[in-house]
Amino acid sequence: MAKVFQATHVGKIRRNNEDSLTVIEPQTFVVADGMGGAQAGEVASQLLVEVVKIVLAEIPAPWDEKILSRAILAANEKILDTARQNAEYRGMGTTATILSLNGAQGYFAHVGDSRLYLLRSGTLRQLTEDHSYVETLVRRGELSAEAARTHPMKNVLTQAVGAMDDIQVDAGNFPVQGGDIFLLCTDGLTNMVDDATIAKILQTAENPADVLIDAALAAGGRDNVTVIVAGVD
Repeated sequence: MAKVFQATHVGKIRRNNEDSLTVIEPQTFVVADGMGGAQAGEVASQLLVEVVKIVLAEIPAPWDEKILSRAILAANEKILDTARQNAEYRGMGTTATILSLNGAQGYFAHVGDSRLYLLRSGTLRQLTEDHSYVETLVRRGELSAEAARTHPMKNVLTQAVGAMDDIQVDAGNFPVQGGDIFLLCTDGLTNMVDDATIAKILQTAENPADVLIDAALAAGGRDNVTVIVAGVD
């Protein structure tokens, strides 16, 4: 079983929190970071969470990566339909990162630049790839990872749920070991706190979710920040 910690914060700059998160039994975790004018980003991320819950409730667990992807695609349609019917929501979208643990196997599905990390034997590894303009440049060897952290276009996404008719969902599965620690988070954390600090907090904090939030705020808190930490016994 996983021991779970979760937290979200509006940050020091934003007026409203456009992030959403949820924990769905058995052992399934969702993080979403909305975008759009006015309250549209908040609407998009909440719709993502709601649709994922509905889709998974209709299918017996365990939920593999194909089912998780199906849930994200259903949310894409719902967000697009909502935007078509409400002018104030046009252009809204959201990231989506889902992890489902089933015994010795883990499954994930992902769109956008929220992230899924695995801490195993003291080593932190990012399991998802950011769907962003700068990450594309990094993968091509045209930009260093360090330069990407401060690039002026670092927040430009190439994929977002609800922002386009056809999205490509990254999905996969992997073996799970006792002692593994998983982190799902929005970029309000990763833009503020480096991986080495994240790894240290995951290994040492009694409540790592709260301490990660505090670290992001101490670094400036320029965005909403949301985290779910799941540790496997």
